[in-house]
Amino acid sequence: MAKVDATNNSVKPDPIDVKVDSLLKLMTLQEKIGQLNQYTSQWEMTGPAPAAEDMQNQLEQIKTGMVGSMLNVTGAEATREAQKLAVENSRLGIPLVFGYDVIHGYRTLFPIPLAEAASWEPALAKKSASIAAKEASAAGIHWTFAPMVDISRDARWGRVMEGAGEDPYLGSLFAAARVKGFQGDDLSSTSTVAACAKHFAAYGFIEAGRDYNTVDISDNTLHNTVLPPFKAAADAGAASFMNAFNVIGGIPATMNTYLLRDILKGEWGYDGMVVSDWNSVGEIVNHGVAPNKKEAAKLAIIGGCDMDMEGRCYVDHLEELVAEGTIDEALINDAAGRVLKMKFELGLFDDPYQYSNVEREKEVILSAENLAVARDAARKSIVLLKNEGEVLPLAKNGLSIAVMGELAEDKDSPIGSWRASAIPNSAVSLIEGIKANKEQKNDIQFTQGVRLIDGEKSFVKELNFNITDRSGFEEAKVLAQKSDVVVMALGENCFQTGEGRSQTDIRLKGLQMEFFNEIYAVNPNIVVVLMNGRPVVLGEIAEKAKAILEVWHLGLESGNAIADVLFGDFAPSGKLPVSFPVVTGQAPIYYNHLSTGRPDNGEGNVFWSHYTDAPKVPLYPFGYGLTYTNFEYSDISLDKDQISFDELVKVTVQVKNTGKREGTEVVQLYIHDLFASVARPVKELKAFKKVTIPVGESKEVTFSLTPQDLAFYNIDKKWTAEPGDFKVFVGTNSRDVKESQFKLVD
Repeated sequence: MAKVDATNNSVKPDPIDVKVDSLLKLMTLQEKIGQLNQYTSQWEMTGPAPAAEDMQNQLEQIKTGMVGSMLNVTGAEATREAQKLAVENSRLGIPLVFGYDVIHGYRTLFPIPLAEAASWEPALAKKSASIAAKEASAAGIHWTFAPMVDISRDARWGRVMEGAGEDPYLGSLFAAARVKGFQGDDLSSTSTVAACAKHFAAYGFIEAGRDYNTVDISDNTLHNTVLPPFKAAADAGAASFMNAFNVIGGIPATMNTYLLRDILKGEWGYDGMVVSDWNSVGEIVNHGVAPNKKEAAKLAIIGGCDMDMEGRCYVDHLEELVAEGTIDEALINDAAGRVLKMKFELGLFDDPYQYSNVEREKEVILSAENLAVARDAARKSIVLLKNEGEVLPLAKNGLSIAVMGELAEDKDSPIGSWRASAIPNSAVSLIEGIKANKEQKNDIQFTQGVRLIDGEKSFVKELNFNITDRSGFEEAKVLAQKSDVVVMALGENCFQTGEGRSQTDIRLKGLQMEFFNEIYAVNPNIVVVLMNGRPVVLGEIAEKAKAILEVWHLGLESGNAIADVLFGDFAPSGKLPVSFPVVTGQAPIYYNHLSTGRPDNGEGNVFWSHYTDAPKVPLYPFGYGLTYTNFEYSDISLDKDQISFDELVKVTVQVKNTGKREGTEVVQLYIHDLFASVARPVKELKAFKKVTIPVGESKEVTFSLTPQDLAFYNIDKKWTAEPGDFKVFVGTNSRDVKESQFKLVD
């Protein structure tokens, strides 16, 4: 980007741009294409390359400058050795950039991203991303393939656990926060890593929630719902973007010129680099758009994809395509320039080995400070869904507590999917956390009771939930009968969600529901601790359980954080970033839907938008979450009932703590554009504030709404607000709100 000298208004070239241009002039076409080629490591870098032909080929390509980036090379020692192969052998000594999936932590694992979004605290996500960057960079990593900023409304999709949920406003705030956390203020600092906003675009809208499936959405949905978090990531300075696997309207995202050339690099002026997802260039052939990898390479480079991840399409075919005159070398120059720009920004040309510091690696990773932040993040991510009779928090003495469920002793599932370099079975389990609570003096007894899966837990293999073993039921029932309260861990194994883990049925798997009912029959005083990576269907549990804590997969400090909440050392303050359906058949379900032409029932008439066998509303709506006190909202006060395009309206409510203890509330503001050029959602989140209120006190909460907050992508394909009437809602979630109205005028 050019810089303006304030003294003479002359335009000065960016120093990095000058360096990139100078280097490109020294490079051969082959070397430039090499920068667009990314491989995953096929051998342990600290040892000799195996004799296998493909591994020897990879070794020689690294040495000759035909590889620009490597995946899955981790550790200070390994990355240093791999870097030497490129820097000390290739003609120009251009360093490699090392990428890795650091999604919610490197070795210190934080809550999965969906869980962290339940904190409604973007600053927390920024902090956890910053720690992840410090640990990863200390292990020689330069580049993370995060954040995933896909909006998703379908809990059947396993990758919903990687994002921030269903709302574009909340998603945009978390997208920007995570980019800033990973990258800090200076990308050349060895404690930061380059971020990558993915998956561009609309991967969260795959049909039937089935991974890698087709996407077919309107421009309205693309611009108003899908793109805002990506724009927020770009505005936050994300160093890279990643293509989505899917097609949109029949065009693979990896070659989609409208997305990559017109919007990202054109309208948004994005000057970072774009990397394909794993072999998504090669998969253009599978989509039926290219007959072979050569044609796929042509379409992808023309479309705007700069780097080919593991597809081997660019390195095998781009030189030939240029020689034939099929593509212009200027496309190669632009793509290679973007890759080199990121390497210069990372400081790799100043010192290719500066990230690979064994001493710093030992000092930074899994530090006590990092674990303390992980515990804080985990506590703030927990959502209280039900608390009948104020059974929670549990007393710290005088109780007999039965803890049950395989997940209660599981030290691996809390780590979550996409776990980077986490040590397996290193999380604090629920039962460990309960027993470690310093103040509680209760009689704690554990029995497994019910198993979740049959066979090994594996990231690469399908899990078997066909459990027939009820041998632990009777022992659990005996323990339940003689206990005051049952704490039952139910939910999902960590590898039940994530990439490739789509499900048609999101009810609890195996014998979990049967086990719950068996225990309920002998002791209905059950607190369910729900561990999961997606919204799940709770069935009878929602009605019967005394309390339900949604704890997701919280990372290494999971058990300690849950115990903090169970015993009231920390009052839950999380709110759902996704709607929880009553039944799977409601999916996709989301709060910010359109009205439809027949939204309401009319005197028993069957011809309206509904189901005949289930409600059409969710069990728990977006934004929902209780705490250990109660809040009362006043009516909304507006400082004016009409604004022009250069004014704002102030929206004020009084929130009173009417309960018995201090509590933290996320006060949420939504709008509805009543009549617009295109149908608008019934509610749209536009602001929120997290406030802590002492017992018996009130807090005045004021929001300022501007015309920009009312803008949307309209019928004329412009992002603008339109004059008209607007409803404004403020409340504790997207369903339970106070309401007022104002007008926007020309």
